[in-house]
Formats: sequence, C-alpha cells, structure tokens
Amino acid sequence: MRPTPLFGALVGFAAVAGVPPATEAAAAETPSAERPLAVVELFTSQGCANCPPADALLGELTQRADLVTLSYAVDYWDYLGWKDTAAKPEFTARQKAYASRRGDRDVYTPQVVVNGEARLVGSDRAAIRREIAEGDEAARPLAVAIELEAGSEALKVRLPEAEPGVPAHATVWLARFDETKTVTIGRGENTGRSVTYSHLVRSLQPIGMWKGKALTIELPRQEGANDPNHGCAVLVQADKGGLPGRILGARICSRPNG
Repeated sequence: MRPTPLFGALVGFAAVAGVPPATEAAAAETPSAERPLAVVELFTSQGCANCPPADALLGELTQRADLVTLSYAVDYWDYLGWKDTAAKPEFTARQKAYASRRGDRDVYTPQVVVNGEARLVGSDRAAIRREIAEGDEAARPLAVAIELEAGSEALKVRLPEAEPGVPAHATVWLARFDETKTVTIGRGENTGRSVTYSHLVRSLQPIGMWKGKALTIELPRQEGANDPNHGCAVLVQADKGGLPGRILGARICSRPNG
C-alpha cells in the first residue's frame, strides 16, 4: 500500500572505552554472527492487505544465521479502520528518513530496505534474494564486526577500529523486539486474519556514536532480558545530516550468561 501524500528515550549507557582492534578472524570475508551478510528491514502494517506475504517471507529470512532481520510497524494506515497495535511514529519516521536520504520519497508497505540502502517490495522474494547476493560467491559480509557480551547485569557492545575505506562516522542503535508475535486483526483490510510477525521491533534507540576508533558501550541489563520471546539487535549505521545511511555492521544479541 502506498501512502497519500529521534527516536525514543535513550537507555543510559554506563561507560565508553577503547578496545583492541578486530582480530583477523573477525575480518574474514565470510558471513558470521559478528559480520552477517545483510540487514533486512521490513516496514509493514496490520492494516495493509498486501503485507501478510511479506511478513511471512521475513519470518523465513529470520531463520537464516547470515542475516539480521527487523520488522517495523508503521502508523500511516491506521485511518483505514484498524489501529496497528505495534506501530509507533518513530518507525514511520525511520522509513521516511530512508526515503529522504535516497531522494525518492518512495514510502509504502510492504517495503524492505536492505543494508540501509536498497528499497524493494517486501514480498518480492527474488529481488530480495538478489539484493542480499544469496549464492553469489562475490558476496561480502558487512564491514564492521560487532562483539557482544551478554552478562547477568550488563550488555557490552565492542566495535573495532575502522578498516581502510569504511565510513568512520556512524550511530550505534539498539533495537529491542519480540521474536514472534501473532495478532488477530479486528477491522480494516485484514479483518479476521491472524498474522504472525517475526523480530517485531518494540523500540529503536541510539546508544552511542562510532567515529572509527575502537569503542566499548556498556548497557544495563533490561527487565525481561531472560524472556525467551524478547530479543535485541545492534546496528552500526552511517549517517549524514541526521539521516540514516548504509548499515556497516549488525548483530543479534545473545542471551545473558549467568
């Protein structure tokens, strides 16, 4: 669906300090937990009749260890008769910021953005697979390795020194999400349907700035950290003029140790 026509309070971080450069293993040219192949962000709506196939496709992609997937519910279809229960204005703002950065004002649902740059129809399986270069021997993982240490009291995010040619001005984001969530829709275009969402984002917060130097960000452990349906992801995203650009690194959080 095509429309007619930041972010929430920061979770305080306790400390920022230098860490050693990334190891050779972290820099290997193969996808890994530290350096996945791509980030796939889906902008969807419970009030969009065309979205359930895209929601199902994102669920499939979420099973892949070499991808980081996130689903954002937007609010601009709420006027059609069903208020999206997961939508937040800041998710709509993120999608519009991507369009502003590209210069095309192309905002619709279902829309996928790959690595913060390419935008595609969210249900176009073939196009999304081409964009993430599945099966392409020339495919390269994201440039910045992220090391995460999940403890009983804190989550530590460690970033290496930038390699030559990698943009060295980026925002570090923390996305908190529900692993899966099934919603029964009572009105609007999807009346009576039950739709299951994967990695449905509940909040997206900036937690620091990376300027190409080795960096550690320490976050307090959050309530619900042991809930098996609660997850999080860290994104390192280049920015310019306050608009989101290319995603340089990403990683799904592990469960706390201890």
